[in-house]
Amino acid sequence: MEIAAEDVARAQFYRLLARLLSRPASEGDLGLCRALVGDDSEIGRAIRAVAEAAREATPASVEREYHDLFIGLGRGELVPYGSYYLTGFLNEKPLARLRQSMAELGIERSPEVREPEDHIAAVCDMMGGLITGDLAPGAGLEEQKRFFSSHLAPWASHFFKDLGNAKTARFYAPVGALGRSFVEVEEAGFEMV
Repeated sequence: MEIAAEDVARAQFYRLLARLLSRPASEGDLGLCRALVGDDSEIGRAIRAVAEAAREATPASVEREYHDLFIGLGRGELVPYGSYYLTGFLNEKPLARLRQSMAELGIERSPEVREPEDHIAAVCDMMGGLITGDLAPGAGLEEQKRFFSSHLAPWASHFFKDLGNAKTARFYAPVGALGRSFVEVEEAGFEMV
């Protein structure tokens, strides 16, 4: 299946966010981020900020930051799950609705993954897979819009704003700004569909 260049770029953004939010960024992840080049648009400035933060980060500093942000002692500064953002609790109706959408699209949960499927990284990864056709081959723009509108739009920009403003975020603050800018671009794009 031929994928338009702009859709390849969209999928890459989702996959980058998924990669950075699923686990502490490795040296390879930081190297990838250091190579990013942005322009003078809002999203371009966010890309440049991620690249700069990656230049100042080490795997050890990012691992501590990731732990403080998302794991913590008892709980991290942020809880990166759709259910939590939408209801204040984990494993609630937003997770059930996501699982229903996954079943309808033929997306199966990986048996190695212990996190609930509504983790921001997992939802971003699914969105990337819908765009490329790796998940749910044949899912076109309407299906992408439906999935985005149901499972990212209601909470992702709030999560990314919180990440950008988190007290313990150094590397992840610009990741939050990038995520928020990207979600806003996606929302505007889907309004035209």
